[in-house]
Amino acid sequence: MHATSAISIQKVSKDFRLPHDKQSSVKSTLVSLFRSHSRLEHQHALHDISFDIKPGEFFGIVGRNGSGKSTLLKILAGIYQPSKGSVSVNGKLVPFIELGVGFNPELTGRENVFLNGALLGFSPKEVQNMYHDIVAFAELERFMDQKLKNYSSGMQVRLAFSVAIMAEADILLIDEVLAVGDADFQRKCFDYFKSLKKHKKTVVFVSHDMAAVQQYCDRAALIDKSKLVDIGDPAKIAVQYNKLFMRDSTITSSKKSSSPSGEERWGDDQACWDSVSVKEITDTNKQPVGIEVTAEGTARQPVDYPIFGFSIKDSEFKQITGMNSVRKQRKIAPLATGESFTITWRLPHIFNNGQYYVDCTIAHDQPSLVSDRWPDAASFTVERLDNNPYPVYTDAELFYNTSTRVAK
Repeated sequence: MHATSAISIQKVSKDFRLPHDKQSSVKSTLVSLFRSHSRLEHQHALHDISFDIKPGEFFGIVGRNGSGKSTLLKILAGIYQPSKGSVSVNGKLVPFIELGVGFNPELTGRENVFLNGALLGFSPKEVQNMYHDIVAFAELERFMDQKLKNYSSGMQVRLAFSVAIMAEADILLIDEVLAVGDADFQRKCFDYFKSLKKHKKTVVFVSHDMAAVQQYCDRAALIDKSKLVDIGDPAKIAVQYNKLFMRDSTITSSKKSSSPSGEERWGDDQACWDSVSVKEITDTNKQPVGIEVTAEGTARQPVDYPIFGFSIKDSEFKQITGMNSVRKQRKIAPLATGESFTITWRLPHIFNNGQYYVDCTIAHDQPSLVSDRWPDAASFTVERLDNNPYPVYTDAELFYNTSTRVAK
């Protein structure tokens, strides 16, 4: 393990043996032990994975279903042993995966809190001291004396998550545990994530939510077909992840174009941008107060659930800001074949002097299905007298007062 690593993964591979012979009796089971393994199929869940995670890093692991990411997380948690390679962990690790394992459906919520607390290594007195906080976080005060079998799946996850976060840990493994909770509980969990970042806890976060990965993670790794594809900036990894969901991996000739950032335009062509423009909005004194991005496009096929988004990069092609219609909670009406549309985004003028580039994206059904991602679709230049050296411009008001002291 590197001295500066919280977790070091070195050449890890994991294979599962899948037998195809059916043993319906003790005799057939014994006979099968002496047969060749020709009917054994080997599933290669992971192949030669290597990377390090630094202490205090919020690290994302992304990939399609069946890619091997959850297998890797279970190896990190000690649930599986690697077939080859090694994993070193520096610190106490708590896995937030398969929450609720060890819960007894015949016991009450209160009894399960003490049971699960014992599994996490707490004494009954320690669980009693944190019991109120656990129940308050789960928001299940009225249900703690009911049997767990009468809880909904969402209630069970809330209770399990609330117990798990009480564990003092250096490293946390989180596997899409928030998918069942309602919006309010998810918001509470994400606030907990923010506190983890603030306190420099090491977090390994497996998720399909690219927005969450980009918001919380310092770095991310993409795993596909059991192999590590890439590791690095979450925004770059999110683009690569989205490309995996294209039904046709080829880019139409009409889309092939060079861009200042070097990123190719790509998508499945269900709907396409035709033009993108940017203009500066000024006040009556001709001072810049806003930026307006207008994008026009056409549906080439029916699109049941269109999603529109944009992002803005600086001259070094680093993402500064962006938004999409899902995050704005705006459901766009379905598009018919041949239907044209115009999207306009207005945002405050937060930009200092320099060159900026606008990326525009059309997705559908879910953000991972991209119809047209157009990098550097438009650009604009900012020149202002009150420029400051910071990444984002702030129109701070200045108030100044003076007074004269009278000598006695």
